[in-house]
Parts: sequence; C-alpha cells; structure tokens
Amino acid sequence: MGITSELKQTLKRLRLSGLLATLEDRVAYAKGTKLAYTEFLELILNDEIQRRENATVDRRLKTARIDLDQTFERFDWDAAITVDREKLREIFSLEFIANNENVLICGPVGVGKTFIANALAHSACRRGHKVLMLRASAMFKKLLQSKADNSYGKELIKFISPELLVIDDFGLQRLTDEQASDFYEIIIERYGRAATVITSNRDVQEWMALFDDPIIANSALDRLAHNAHQLVIEGESYRKRKEPRRRKKA
Repeated sequence: MGITSELKQTLKRLRLSGLLATLEDRVAYAKGTKLAYTEFLELILNDEIQRRENATVDRRLKTARIDLDQTFERFDWDAAITVDREKLREIFSLEFIANNENVLICGPVGVGKTFIANALAHSACRRGHKVLMLRASAMFKKLLQSKADNSYGKELIKFISPELLVIDDFGLQRLTDEQASDFYEIIIERYGRAATVITSNRDVQEWMALFDDPIIANSALDRLAHNAHQLVIEGESYRKRKEPRRRKKA
C-alpha cells in the first residue's frame, strides 16, 4: 500500500504528519505479522506518542542550555577524586526536585562540579522538569542589562520559574550590591517552591564574605543552605590530568 497524497493531507490536518516517517515500514510489518487492525492502530499511535515525547525532551534540553554530552551515564566513576558517591547517587534520584530542596556542589577547579550539575540538569529534563542552567556571571549580566531596558521583572521570572535552576561557578568574585540584591531576590522567591543547584570553587562557609551586607547574606544563605544537600569534591583537576605531557628539554 502506497502513501497517497490524500492520506498525507489527512495526517497533516490531524497534526499527525510525523507518522509518515515510519508508516511504510509499519504497514510492511503489519502485513508480515498479520496484525489486527486495532493492533496496527495501537502500534502507529504509540510511535506518535514516542515521537512527541522525544520532541518535548529535545525542547527542554535546548531551553535548559546544557551540554548534551555531560550526562550521568558518561560520568567517570573511576576518576581520581574524593566524593561521597552514595550521596551523589542519592542526588541523582532527583527527589530533591520533588521536595524543592537545593544542592550545593563545592570543590577546586576541574574536579567535575560543572559536569555533575550539567548531568543533573540533563536527567531532570528527561524526567519532564523545566530546567535552566547558566553561569553565575551570565545570570548577573542578564539581570543588569534588563534594568537598562526596563525588563527586569520579566527577566527575573525566568530565573524564578524553573523547577530546577542550576547556577554554575558562583562566588568567583565578590558580589556587587546589585548582584547581591538580585541573588537575594532569586533565592527568596524560589525557597520552598523550587530546587536550585549551585556549584562553587569556594566552600559554603566562605560565601558570607562575598556580600557587603551581612543581613542580605544571612537571609539568602540561610534559606539556600536549609535542608540543602552539600556535595564536596576533592582531587586533582581532571583537565590538568588530560594535558599532553610536555617534551623534556634537551
């Protein structure tokens, strides 16, 4: 049976044109296995459900702005780092998202903090969660720019609304008054309503010194750390271990 133009138009009107990619193969399979009409219908409709689910995940991953190569399946469990692996596996269950809890990942440069955060974001997208991941510097820059064109409220909602917000490389520099205020607003609005993951080269105890105003610092960090899962990673930089050996001088 060929795919007629009338059938193509009908599927298009029903917004089922995605079936065309596999329809001929499914028809051949149905003939070869002598599927009943209802079984054939169930088969092609399941194909459409799977296609739509895959498309939805792809959109979430694109919106989340994450690295598609950094996933839980590709994590190097043999890496020469010290980390509570039981806690790490527990975090990857993603129960912290359902409980609106936070994850704070700290450690020196190159030990895999961003990889783990990215993998968490990737897993969350596949589980159907709305996710956004970006560097702290990029977040503060976007909020600063939004104040210039009077879109601050709209921009702030982008960081408040996701079920999972991942802020990478927090605390590389001392926060300005505006940045401290922005950070405070995001944490206050998300507290108890959504989950946040933060990576930092600094230990959590050092974050207080990033703020000029101790009241804002206490208020934000107390909520951020409340019931938070803290993951400390130690070890030599992964990137440094991957550097090509330097040639010995003659």
